[in-house]
Amino acid sequence: MNVFVINSGSSSIKYQLIRMPEAEVVCSGLIDRIGLEGASIYHKIFKPAGEEKIKQVMPIRDHAVGLLEVSRLLTDEKIGVIRDPAEIDIVGHRVVHGGETFSNTTIITAEVKEKIKTLFPLAPLHNPPNYLGIDVAEDIFSVAKQVAVFDTAFHQTMPPVAYRIAIPKSFYDEYGIRNYGFHGTSHKYVSEKAIAYMKKEQSKLIIIHLGNGCSMTAVRDGICIDTSMGFGPMNGLIMGTRTGDIDQSVIFHLINTLGYSPEDVNYTLNKKSGMLGLTCFSDMRDVTAARNKGDAEAILAYDMYAYHIKKYIGAYAAILNGLDAIVFTAGVGENDALTRKLATQNMEYLGIVLDEDKNNAGDRDVTEINTTESPVKILVIPTNEELEIARQCYRLVMD
Repeated sequence: MNVFVINSGSSSIKYQLIRMPEAEVVCSGLIDRIGLEGASIYHKIFKPAGEEKIKQVMPIRDHAVGLLEVSRLLTDEKIGVIRDPAEIDIVGHRVVHGGETFSNTTIITAEVKEKIKTLFPLAPLHNPPNYLGIDVAEDIFSVAKQVAVFDTAFHQTMPPVAYRIAIPKSFYDEYGIRNYGFHGTSHKYVSEKAIAYMKKEQSKLIIIHLGNGCSMTAVRDGICIDTSMGFGPMNGLIMGTRTGDIDQSVIFHLINTLGYSPEDVNYTLNKKSGMLGLTCFSDMRDVTAARNKGDAEAILAYDMYAYHIKKYIGAYAAILNGLDAIVFTAGVGENDALTRKLATQNMEYLGIVLDEDKNNAGDRDVTEINTTESPVKILVIPTNEELEIARQCYRLVMD
């Protein structure tokens, strides 16, 4: 069964064609800068003899044009991996916000699409392009079942003490204002990998997803009980361009005293803050390079980044009443040894003891980087959201 996974952003589309149930990735790609100058498609085909990479720079007016070009690449006479778009059995769509309506992977119907539309105000930067990807895919892959996998779904098991916010109850009852959490597809995939690795279904885990966006989740026996992102994806840890936790008084001060508009504040906290605001760099590789040159702001930013991770480790260890493992994942979590070192040092009281040699090693496939004496495992597990989406889609259709 061919499952085509689409992760549609405001000006980009990531995709993978995965053959299930073998979980064989046939091809993958990225359509970048949709509607902008210099738009491009990076297409990768996986063959027994090795990878074949194709890059096309071309005008891509909108998502429909981009996906039509991908369909052409998929069916190309020389490099195609299928003969016809009708060979796609399922199209799996990442949808960021499912609100309280969607707690499971869902076949997309006209009613489901309308409900996704009603959630636009809760994720204005994410749900509209996700919806657009569904619209376009329905036209191009008209024979396939269209399936939605929601980023918020894994966190729907949080108890009210974790998801409710201490504001008048009417805001929750009438407008659904509560903590939802994000990166759920990644947290689910990684926590299941960790549980399988440890061969311990009854487990207490902290999953640390560190990319350009960052979040942490407390997982007991495979179930999410708390997560660091809240009503939107800005809360919690310091991120590439997002501030993370902030005193609400700062927002009122920016508006009432410094004359910022609400739109200016939203843009600043989402796009100009985090590591970018602290160092002028949003990419941790650039921050690392500046730190290695002795840049004082980069050194402080790294320490702040790790400090907030440590605070959440302590908090989640408390609500879990113990800890079996902490797991680093996503781009920074998987590849940045310095972040892992800073975030786990001086944590012996919790039984977290890092082995620096293992931490600096190159192998990163469910890798233990704790000392043999450490009561708590420190794991590095690469995430694969597209594979998790494909698995969920396949299970839904086959059940």
